[in-house]
Amino acid sequence: MRIGIAGCGRITERGYVPAALATEGIEIAGLADPDESRRQQCHALCEQKPGNEVPTFASAGELLHSEPIDLLVIAAPSGHHVALAEEAASAGVRSLVEKPPAPDLEGARRLAALDPQPLLAFNRRFLQGQELRPAIPTEGWIELDLELRFRRDGWSAHEARDEALLDAGIHLIDLACFLTGSSPIAVRRAQIEHERASLELELSRGRARIGCATDRRHRETIVVRDRSGASLARSTWGGIRSRISGLLSRPDPLIVSLRRQLEAVGVFLMEPPHLLLQQGLPNRLLATASDGIAAIAVVEAAHRSAQLDGAEVTVDPVGTRA
Repeated sequence: MRIGIAGCGRITERGYVPAALATEGIEIAGLADPDESRRQQCHALCEQKPGNEVPTFASAGELLHSEPIDLLVIAAPSGHHVALAEEAASAGVRSLVEKPPAPDLEGARRLAALDPQPLLAFNRRFLQGQELRPAIPTEGWIELDLELRFRRDGWSAHEARDEALLDAGIHLIDLACFLTGSSPIAVRRAQIEHERASLELELSRGRARIGCATDRRHRETIVVRDRSGASLARSTWGGIRSRISGLLSRPDPLIVSLRRQLEAVGVFLMEPPHLLLQQGLPNRLLATASDGIAAIAVVEAAHRSAQLDGAEVTVDPVGTRA
């Protein structure tokens, strides 16, 4: 699978480039970013693999018209996601769009309307999702507590400064839907600041309490319980566990998740459409544009709940309010 990458920020430098270089059967066919210094930084990383000649471009359009690629990874700031995905679709190339898929619900719906329809990079599905889902019953009420926090300054993002709910919370929103295999219904008790957010999400077969922050030490915790409160599954990343893993030179979880995600995209691109329909892509780890609509609809409902002092607000994925 030949991939192009649009956006050479931290997620590309620390995630997609090392993940692609370490994955058999994947070739980075080109890098695009209007910032020459960022292009060259990622280009230098690519050159660490012997014989790896990766051209760079000032725009995704130049990359798409110069190199034959199977997938465009869109890792630019979220305000550019829709335009870049539309550019890829016009060239007949499927895209893998980083989170958040779009800044608002209208943008998420525009992504879903493209042909070929983009896939979404909710990479936590390939960590906590892959780890926890086998332990969760397919029926019955589920209670979840999900937390994701990190120090944005420690991540050293070059441009992206999305609010915490879009930056970190959207991973948890998607995981809550994915782990329960259900749809969001309503949001209540939402509190939103730029660096922190919390909310309670009602699902068609469960309830999720979500908290996120972009100004605290890294930690990711997910606890899954049944209706009686009995523990079904638990996952913890970050904190002491991550520091010990680093000292022991264990694989970086970010790179592990992105490798798994790219491998899954490769399988998806190779399989005939009728087989994908029979097997049911929504039951797999890969996230679709429809999943993006659901997640952004929850974000918008959370903002309305926060404006109403935490009142319950119905999630409206089609974007039509009563």
